[in-house]
Amino acid sequence: MKFIRTITALSCFLFAAGAVSAQSDGNKRSETTVEQDYLSNVEDVIITELAASDDYDSKLVALQYLENAIGEGRASPDMVAALDSLAGEGVNKLSKTNGRLMNNYPDIRAKACDLLGEIPSEQSKHTLIGVATDDREPMVVSAAIRSLGNIGMNDNDDVVSMIEFVHRRYAALNPTSSLALEVLIAYEKLAPTVTDRNAMVQSISEIATNYKYVTPVRTKALDLLKSIKTADKNSDSKSKNGSAK
Repeated sequence: MKFIRTITALSCFLFAAGAVSAQSDGNKRSETTVEQDYLSNVEDVIITELAASDDYDSKLVALQYLENAIGEGRASPDMVAALDSLAGEGVNKLSKTNGRLMNNYPDIRAKACDLLGEIPSEQSKHTLIGVATDDREPMVVSAAIRSLGNIGMNDNDDVVSMIEFVHRRYAALNPTSSLALEVLIAYEKLAPTVTDRNAMVQSISEIATNYKYVTPVRTKALDLLKSIKTADKNSDSKSKNGSAK
């Protein structure tokens, strides 16, 4: 019943938001009306309530509206907080009945991680690092690593070091080709930001030679090693030429 009431309220909100948008078409885009501020606050409250619910469908609806808001450039701090909560659903945030975990929703966590990757910030990066380190579902860890690659922040090699650690753990206990592929793609995106490449190159080499991974993943690893070595040679050549002048 609570879910139905929340959805009804959200529907009313969207209708009102459309009306406000229609009324303000003649105004300058940069102007923010009192009505728009109010509706934005209402949207934040409703999405936060949906995300906090123990009901799976409520969380799914929250993700759908969060995806729309992010796509339209309307992500607010409250929305980011809702995504942080959803990314840890069933891991950092536990709901139990008679000792049984009731809110273990890996697909919800994975989708939240993907959306966090579309909001580059230190907060998103911190949340995703925590998810990649603490979660035990390969699909969720893959989503977190994918988003960290998309965000592109790697201060003092903190993200690459974490990815290398996570890959090593899964390679030993549960080698998964899909996760290894996301690790490689993230390395490829973050490579220009890496200060010490030794651990990353070693990690890529291990994927290239681990026959528990499917052939396309191992081939991807070999290609990435070649591209990194080529980039290093070009960089060294430029440095030498610069010193010679």
